[in-house]
Amino acid sequence: MIFLGALLLLGAGAWYFLNTDQTEQASPIDSSASQIPYPEIPRVSLADAHAALAIQSAVIVDVRGEEFYQQGHVAGALSIPEDQLPERINELDPNAWIITYCT
Repeated sequence: MIFLGALLLLGAGAWYFLNTDQTEQASPIDSSASQIPYPEIPRVSLADAHAALAIQSAVIVDVRGEEFYQQGHVAGALSIPEDQLPERINELDPNAWIITYCT
């Protein structure tokens, strides 16, 4: 459930980033908005994910299919497709900050 929430957050963040005028000041994502599923799951901003990756304080997991991972992915990201998460969850440290993404 946490993985799906983080996945949704990063997808929404990427969509927001790619579909807004970057000359305007970006507003934070409102996780209470009705269109965002699982609003109780904390969201991670793109800036926070980038900072965590830079200092290696998080594990980044690409949950897209392998073919998309091969076409390009965040440097250092693990590839665990969403449909394989239940079987492969033990590959991840439960004490680590795990950030998933799909875009």
